[in-house]
Amino acid sequence: TGYVVQARKLPIAAEKYILRLHFCNSRSMMTKYAALLLAGLASASAFAPASVTPRTNIAARAFANGMVGGEGPEPMPFTTANTSVNFDPAGFAERAPEWLPWFREAELKHGRAAMLATVGFVVPEFVRIPGDQFSFEAVPKVIDAHDALPDSMGQIFLWISLLEACSFAALANMNEYDRAPGDFGFDPLGLFPMDPEKQKTMQLAELKNGRLAMIAIGGMVAGAAVTGKGFPYLP
Repeated sequence: TGYVVQARKLPIAAEKYILRLHFCNSRSMMTKYAALLLAGLASASAFAPASVTPRTNIAARAFANGMVGGEGPEPMPFTTANTSVNFDPAGFAERAPEWLPWFREAELKHGRAAMLATVGFVVPEFVRIPGDQFSFEAVPKVIDAHDALPDSMGQIFLWISLLEACSFAALANMNEYDRAPGDFGFDPLGLFPMDPEKQKTMQLAELKNGRLAMIAIGGMVAGAAVTGKGFPYLP
C-alpha cells in the first residue's frame, strides 16, 4: 500500500508574513538596481561632451559671406536647381571661403574689362579715331586691328599692365578687410550712393552687367572670326 502525503496548510498570519517579506526583498533589490543604473548614467555623462546652445549668426550662414550676386532669380534651364539663386556648381564658396574676396575681385575686374571691350569692339565699326592707319580702308574689320596695328596693341598692353600694377598694393591687403572687393575708391562723379540698400542695388547691377559682358565679348569675337563680317557678326 502507498502512503499519501498531505501538505499542511500554513496559518493565515504566516502567509501574510511571508508575502510581506518577499515584497520587501523585491523592493529592496529594485532600489539597488535603480541606484546602480543612475550611477552608471552619471559616470557616462562625465565623458559626454557638454551641450552648447548654437548661436545664430546670419552673416556666417549667408551664401558667399553675404556678397551680392547670388540673389537670382534668373532661370537656369540646364542645371539641376533650375535657378541662379546661390549658383555655385563648383562649390568655391564652401571649399575656399577665405578666397572669396579674391574671387569677387577677379570677377569684377574681368567684368569691367569685358564691358569696356564690348564698347570698344562695336564703336569702331561706325566711328574711327583720326589717323590713316585707323581708317576703314586700312582696317576694314575691327577684329583685324590686332594683326594690322601691332604698335597700338603694344601700347594697350603697357597701359593695362600699368593699371594692374597700381592695384598690387590693394590686392596685397585684400584679406585685411580694409576695403570691399573691387573698391579702389575711384568715383570721380560721385555716383555711388550712401544708402546701403541702394549700394547693393548698384553693386548687383555692375556685377550682372559684367557677367553679361564677359559672355557677350566672347560671342562677338567668335562671331567676327567665324563669319568674317562686322557688327552684328552674323553670317
